[in-house]
Amino acid sequence: MHAETKTDASSATLPLPQICVTALRLRRKAQEIARKAAGELWTGSDFVFTTRYGTPIEPRNFNREFAARSARAGVRRIRLHDTRHTCGSLLAALDVHPRVAMQILRHSKIAVTMEVYTHIPSEGTRKALRKLGKHLDAQDQM
Repeated sequence: MHAETKTDASSATLPLPQICVTALRLRRKAQEIARKAAGELWTGSDFVFTTRYGTPIEPRNFNREFAARSARAGVRRIRLHDTRHTCGSLLAALDVHPRVAMQILRHSKIAVTMEVYTHIPSEGTRKALRKLGKHLDAQDQM
C-alpha cells in the first residue's frame, strides 16, 4: 500500500548523481520490456520499481530481493534502511556540509544527521572513497 510522505519536505525534488540517472533510465527500459510482456495484465502506475505486472512491490519482497542481490554481489548483508547510514557516512567522508547532508537525508533535525546517520571515517577511508569515486566516474564515461 502506498502512503503519503511524512512531511512536504519529504517530497521535495533533489538532484541526482549521473550514476543514479543512468540506473533509472536502465530501469525504465526494463519496465517497458516487462509492460510489453505482460500485455493486458499490466497495471499502470507512476512507480519506477514494480512487479512484472506493474503493481507495487510488497515491502517484504523488496527486502528479500535486496538481500538476494547483496548475496549475489558478494557484499555483506545489511538491512535496506542501513543504506541511509551509508549515504550519511559517505557524505561526511566527502566533507559535505552537515546541513546539506541533513537536506539530502530529509532529516528535520541536524542532531539526527550528525549523531545517528554519520560515522566519521579515517583518512584511509577518505582516500579509498576518492579512488572509488574516480573509478565510478570512469565507468560511467564508458
